[in-house]
Amino acid sequence: MVSFQIGATFAKQLIPAIGAPGTTALRLGLSALLLLVLQRPWRTVPSRSAWPVVLAYGVSLGAMNSVFYLALRSIPLGIAVAIEFIGPLAVAVFASRRRLDYLWVVLAAIGLSLLLPITRSGTALDRAGVFYALAAGAGWALYIVFGQKAGQAQGSSASTWGLMIAAVVTVPVGIADAGTRLLESSLLPLGLGVAIFSSALPYTLEMVALRRLSAKVFGTLMSFEPAIAALAGWVVLREQLTATQWIAIAAIIAASVGAVAGEPPHVQTERAGFAP
Repeated sequence: MVSFQIGATFAKQLIPAIGAPGTTALRLGLSALLLLVLQRPWRTVPSRSAWPVVLAYGVSLGAMNSVFYLALRSIPLGIAVAIEFIGPLAVAVFASRRRLDYLWVVLAAIGLSLLLPITRSGTALDRAGVFYALAAGAGWALYIVFGQKAGQAQGSSASTWGLMIAAVVTVPVGIADAGTRLLESSLLPLGLGVAIFSSALPYTLEMVALRRLSAKVFGTLMSFEPAIAALAGWVVLREQLTATQWIAIAAIIAASVGAVAGEPPHVQTERAGFAP
């Protein structure tokens, strides 16, 4: 989670120079190249029946990252991640359907209401940024749903193929938007940092963690990512949050922890991978 958010701080520094589409292209494009060399996915080409869900998985991954970086243009990192977390929280609640889950929905709604520009505390947030963060949450939910199906159809290589498809979708858009700026020598180290810290390194660490932790422990720990994102934004980007915004983030984290306690194991483990 620390690695993910370090990568996100690098990305936020890239966005003013090459735009959100260009940043997405560098992250997914360089990540795909790294995995192409390390995983050699041509050895496990998806079958005809697996291609539809693998394609849906890859497109949802590309869309999720694209709108998340659009959100980072105008709202703090911690708030963007907290709002985005509504997506996996919704998947967990729908998968569980316990009566207690209604409490977590209410708690998450309270936290979200404190962040959205519909309350006094939320008026300082850019409406477009909030909309993109909500869209990223919807993309994350689709990523989880299609990721489960792609994993069942394609096995462990589904994530590699999904990332390559996401790169095929987003890199042309990034090139069209940023052009030759993507190749500027002063920006490539940041782009490589985003690819490593937001994809390659955390993906490897998560695979190790999943072999050593129960799904419930893993999912509970993942619930604290909005707080880590807020801390990363504060330390690296000097983003200051109000007391109300910290309370809102805490409410969403508490709702996620509560929901994880009752969600099926396959939903918990699908939080892993190339999430923002």
